[in-house]
Amino acid sequence: MSEDYNPPNDPLVVLHEDHEVLLVDKPSGLLSVPGKGEHLADCLIARVQAAFPTALLVHRLDRDTSGVMIFALTPHAQRHLGLQFEKRFTKKTYVARVWGKVEQKTGTIDLPIIVDWPNRPLQKIDFENGRPAVTDYRVVRTTETESRVRLYPQTGRSHQLRLHMREIGHPILGDPFYATGPAREFPRLMLHSETLQFRHPDGGKGVRITAKAPF
Repeated sequence: MSEDYNPPNDPLVVLHEDHEVLLVDKPSGLLSVPGKGEHLADCLIARVQAAFPTALLVHRLDRDTSGVMIFALTPHAQRHLGLQFEKRFTKKTYVARVWGKVEQKTGTIDLPIIVDWPNRPLQKIDFENGRPAVTDYRVVRTTETESRVRLYPQTGRSHQLRLHMREIGHPILGDPFYATGPAREFPRLMLHSETLQFRHPDGGKGVRITAKAPF
């Protein structure tokens, strides 16, 4: 994975900026935080901090996932937002293109997840030791070969959406970890963080920021 790290050089897309928070549209293929080694130093937080030196990490998106990511611009905002993520007060919507025709228009996937240690960073379903993981989904449209869905994670496990969709027989297109055969042969992972709703650290007002999916 690390050897072929060629992050895109897209300019930083700022979706919202004020005295406490910064929201940007992360491109697919760029790490959220640095990996181990000099060749994995280029990442979103480094690029953000070059333009906004006080920016602090609140959460992450997988390298191959694009879309809305929030950074705190003050320690107060970082604590406030961190607590919202921890207590699941934030609401996230993702859009994905998945393999095959999803017959059920809406549904909930409730399958516990644990890291697959010998095959890290892969995750796996484990009913005995896994941590609770719940995803709601709604089908937007389908063809005979693929479906466009909106995904609403109720928990924030690593690779949750990717693994959950694979488990119901509809892996996300272009997923290098969980898709196989033709489902894997796409230029990128077709998963995008479309909307983030949160309470503003200054006053608690509800804020909703959206970034349109590029696919």
